[in-house]
Amino acid sequence: MSQWDERYAEPEFAYGTEPNGFLAAVACQIPPGPVLCLAEGQGRNAVYLAQRGHAVTAVDQSAVGLSRAAELAARASVTIECVAADLADFDIAPGAWAGIVSIWAHLPAALRAAVHRRAVAGLRPGGVFILEAYSPRQLSFGTGGPRDAALLVPRSALEDELAGLEFVLAQDAEREVVEGRYHRGAAAVVQVLARRPVR
Repeated sequence: MSQWDERYAEPEFAYGTEPNGFLAAVACQIPPGPVLCLAEGQGRNAVYLAQRGHAVTAVDQSAVGLSRAAELAARASVTIECVAADLADFDIAPGAWAGIVSIWAHLPAALRAAVHRRAVAGLRPGGVFILEAYSPRQLSFGTGGPRDAALLVPRSALEDELAGLEFVLAQDAEREVVEGRYHRGAAAVVQVLARRPVR
């Protein structure tokens, strides 16, 4: 069993059942239509977006996590599509999505860049990409996220990887993150809200 399967098999939801705070603050920017949630884990963000009326597909490498996502969706009386897949192999259909959401999806740099290029192509005109991740400064906080600097996300890299989108917001921030037992306390994050041009 992988590290993620073990974590997601614990009795409590590892990162809670409420949506990520940044996502909740900007979800109103997603136009009507289907939303793709990358590295979605136990489904809290997918369920929140389904409650907002989106058709949501949740992708994660952990089938254990996705089984908890389906459980959470049933509890909330919504439906989400769960796809167990490694993001290295997952095909993001071009021009298919009103929104693509990446919350704490910490990938090796080369894979992250490839996924982000596919995400840019996957958005419909007017569609939005929403990301929150721990920035390299998070190593000094120790309140969650990878302990490998190579998996943390510099804002400057995102601006390159998401070329072709118009950035509504791209910022480094410090904020209090309280999400289950694994993300608790002051944290250094990077936040992005970007839109595919309509023209």
